[in-house]
Amino acid sequence: MPTYEFRCKACGSTFDVKRPMSEASAPATCPHGHDDTVKLLSVVGLGGAGAGAGVGLDAPASGGGCCGGGCCG
Repeated sequence: MPTYEFRCKACGSTFDVKRPMSEASAPATCPHGHDDTVKLLSVVGLGGAGAGAGVGLDAPASGGGCCGGGCCG
């Protein structure tokens, strides 16, 4: 079951809710009982060997170091 991240506008807490995709846009109440919450845009975490391989090889590397993806000549 997917996990969706929400932030409470009243108290600022961030919390996760597990629910079916069919209920992804349903409102959520924060753990402190506030109803004024917004669903945050989640980014799928990529990690491990080969993550992102072949994507954006022509983009400049950030951080000033070689990314090891063949972009440094």
